[in-house]
Amino acid sequence: MMQSISDLTEALARNVEAVCRHYLPNGRREGRYWMIGDVQGTPGRSMYVRLKGPESGMGAAGKWTDAATGEHGDLLDIIRESCGLVDFKDVAEEARRFLSLPQLKPGNRPETQSAPAPTGSPEAARRLFTMAKPIRGTLAETYFRNRDITTLHETGSLRFHPNCYYRPDEHNPPETWPALIAAATDLDGTITGAHRTWLDPDGFSVATLGKAPIDTPRRAMGHLLGHAVRFGVASKVMAAGEGIETMLSLRMVMPGMPMVAALSAAHLAAILFPAALRRLYIAHDNDPAGDGAMNTLIDRATESGIEALPLTPHLGDFNEDMRLRGIDALRRHVRVQIAPEDVDRFLRASASAGTEAVPG
Repeated sequence: MMQSISDLTEALARNVEAVCRHYLPNGRREGRYWMIGDVQGTPGRSMYVRLKGPESGMGAAGKWTDAATGEHGDLLDIIRESCGLVDFKDVAEEARRFLSLPQLKPGNRPETQSAPAPTGSPEAARRLFTMAKPIRGTLAETYFRNRDITTLHETGSLRFHPNCYYRPDEHNPPETWPALIAAATDLDGTITGAHRTWLDPDGFSVATLGKAPIDTPRRAMGHLLGHAVRFGVASKVMAAGEGIETMLSLRMVMPGMPMVAALSAAHLAAILFPAALRRLYIAHDNDPAGDGAMNTLIDRATESGIEALPLTPHLGDFNEDMRLRGIDALRRHVRVQIAPEDVDRFLRASASAGTEAVPG
């Protein structure tokens, strides 16, 4: 009987093509890879699963990467996502069922499966993100739509946890609230941190904008400095800003432009630049902290040979602009701030863009 997660992963890797055919039936083999649209099994070719390689380590069979989102993982992740599972014990049991292995009795579960990660560490952030599920059909999707964000493509960096722990302070016991979980990644797509936005299960209000009625409804964990929550794959042109809602609001009018959310003004000033980047739009909040982050980032980008152009909201931030002034006003306001060639490439396409489904 297998005694560790690595044993289970290696057994799946020895049967990698069978795993793909069973859990990702909409894909197909192309040479050394199984090609599919995403880890939930959507038809397409942006995600590839390695079919050949060692059982573990670098280049192992069963490792996968989604080129559209930067996500990556192993065969246990595929089983979790394709089956809609949340708890690891359910994922392990499903993997054992597939491999025709005996199920572990509750009292015999290996210690290695439940060893806690250090609080607030990148590993804790990765585990939290793994435990969450895609946002389609969840309160997280409703939260965005209540903030007029309906174009939700390339949002694999966002997930939903129905019962995410929240500790008010060191003197009070933890509570549980539903939460939007965002993965912060480095330039290679490795998760370095996570950002939690606890949500109000009773719905949207003007006072809270859908966030939970608690003292600090947003908290981060892990290593965020230099990293960001990513939407789309960065190339020569990219936009960077502070908040997730800010950047998804801009994607409503520029749906094809890759964007990143640094999660705060301080972290925006410190983002790392992709090697291919040549033009950076800085979507700063309209406050002193946002102005300071913009100026610092302009200096850093210029020193790196990158053209830096500010994007300034009419109100406090771009989500506020869209909610209070409307999407057409937002489009007009952005149009005069971007380079003419980017109007043709990114903005005009959004005039006919409608609501897009959240990837599963």
